[in-house]
Amino acid sequence: MLKDKHIAVYVTGGIAAYKSLNIVRELIKQEAQVQVVMTAAAQKFVTPLTFATLSQRPVITDNFTPQTSSDDFIPHIKLALWTDLAIVVPATANIIGKMANGLADDIVSTSLLATTAPKLVFPAMNTDMLDNPAVQRNLETLKTMGIRVIEPTTGFLAEGMTGKGRLPELPVIMEAIKKVFQPKPLVGKNVIVTAGGTKETIDPVRFIGNRSSGKMGLAMAKIARDLGAEVTLITTVATNLGGINIIHVQTADELMTHLQDTFPDTDVLVMAAAVADFKPINVADQKIKKNADNDVFTIKLTKNPDILKTVAATKKNQFVVGFAAETQNLLANAEKKLASKNADVILANNVSQMGAGFNVDTNRITLLQKNKQPETWPLMSKVDVAKKFWDFYLHR
Repeated sequence: MLKDKHIAVYVTGGIAAYKSLNIVRELIKQEAQVQVVMTAAAQKFVTPLTFATLSQRPVITDNFTPQTSSDDFIPHIKLALWTDLAIVVPATANIIGKMANGLADDIVSTSLLATTAPKLVFPAMNTDMLDNPAVQRNLETLKTMGIRVIEPTTGFLAEGMTGKGRLPELPVIMEAIKKVFQPKPLVGKNVIVTAGGTKETIDPVRFIGNRSSGKMGLAMAKIARDLGAEVTLITTVATNLGGINIIHVQTADELMTHLQDTFPDTDVLVMAAAVADFKPINVADQKIKKNADNDVFTIKLTKNPDILKTVAATKKNQFVVGFAAETQNLLANAEKKLASKNADVILANNVSQMGAGFNVDTNRITLLQKNKQPETWPLMSKVDVAKKFWDFYLHR
């Protein structure tokens, strides 16, 4: 699987740098072509000569010194174009911060900034450093950029304490590397995912909304992207996910407009957005003020369009997925929705149950299809729900 793959190994200045030697050795054993790049701090822990001996290539340590007489003086661009996969191991807080903020002041940071190939980051550091809000924020930024971050493990650390921050063992690292080169079964598929709760304007400062966080839809979009799909995310949630075309909307009408524009060219629609059923008939131009003589304020509402039903009615070969967030009579309401909306699948969940539904990281789904028995999934993370759904789609 790794034969002749061009893998750039970026080693930064943490004590776990010595463990990168085993990674390079294993990559060479599996016939990958490996180019090691080291920061100045990394060279304090392991010499470039050791990596050069294992990789059978000179180690790149400088942005200005050519590696051979035939090389030019822009090694970071040359390396970026050569790379099929870039791995940062160990990834210190310093390099994580640089990558997250687009800083480029040495050979490692400039090369990574210029590289468009997939990137794997393996953080390894003291537990308190790892837990620092700045580091966590930077790691989240990397994830939104489409960079895969492999979580460190818990164990004995260099300073003598036990905690999270230890580099994963070699088999885990190699599995993550190999996964990058595994076939992506959704390549060539166009997927639309909607996410978040719509907001229907009352006046310039107020709206009618719901409790949807958009987490389920975002997970669906990210996993589809990771499986190779071209993903368009239409969402009310402020987000910036790397490798995904994002359209931000607020109201049901805006969502409907964008769906009608994009749906004809899609293969799969995942309608995870929580669309408001009603909207105000009249929208005030100015903020509505309280009236001392009137303790009751009435807003007249009208139905929003049934987006799922309207869009699914136009489908040809598209696969349409709806969601049913219920508080009672889950199966009866979901079955009714499946029959009336022209959807291929309904993913139903009881949002009144603990651990499922809005503003939590987990969900408990019942999948419904026409002429088949409902399939109930256990409580699991929304990311795992998304993985299970796409596996269902691929093997249905």
